[in-house]
Amino acid sequence: VQLQASGEGLFQAGRRLRLSCASFGRPFRTNVMAWFRESPGKGRKFVAAIGSTGHMTYYSDSVKGRFTISRDNAKNTLYVRMDSLKPEDTAVYYCATRYRPGPGVWSVDGYDYWGQGTQVTVSS
Repeated sequence: VQLQASGEGLFQAGRRLRLSCASFGRPFRTNVMAWFRESPGKGRKFVAAIGSTGHMTYYSDSVKGRFTISRDNAKNTLYVRMDSLKPEDTAVYYCATRYRPGPGVWSVDGYDYWGQGTQVTVSS
């Protein structure tokens, strides 16, 4: 499986951004997918996850109400729409996926495949 994230850039606080993650390899519609982010000194943190059909979604408290995760199984692509951007959203964003039962969707250890990371910088 290869995951390719895109959408990086420099954005102003309060603006909207959408990141994409294209998946190549195994069937897309059978997996759980997620976004994590990593900023200097803070480790990789859970952002959002979505079940295989798209009906179940999960969010960290820090982004709940501002971010929306979605997926298009016909296009093998994962998205996250990020509204009301804040400077604290600045991080490298990673998409991830798994094809097996595992730890909670918020756990870094629960994912087997990771994208390369895409840098999002939010200025105040």
